Amino acid sequence: MVAVFTVAALGTLGAGAIMGVETWIALAMAGVLAVASVAERLAREYLDDGKLTLDEINGAFSPFAKSEEFNLSDDEEDKSKPKRQK
Repeated sequence: MVAVFTVAALGTLGAGAIMGVETWIALAMAGVLAVASVAERLAREYLDDGKLTLDEINGAFSPFAKSEEFNLSDDEEDKSKPKRQK
């Protein structure tokens, strides 16, 4: 969640400066909204069937990801190692 906060906050830094909004307020608002967006997506996925799969979790974070080249997979023996998607 810290990475999501940072990515979203840095993206709005310039817009806040142009609009005359204090820097810390613009960063805080963007970061909180990004974290809330991910939390909402995770909650919606959980409400569907009462569980979260790795694909659902990855999907919640995907709008903030640089690339989907590396992703974790349920079928890997060692779930902590990233798997290259094909």
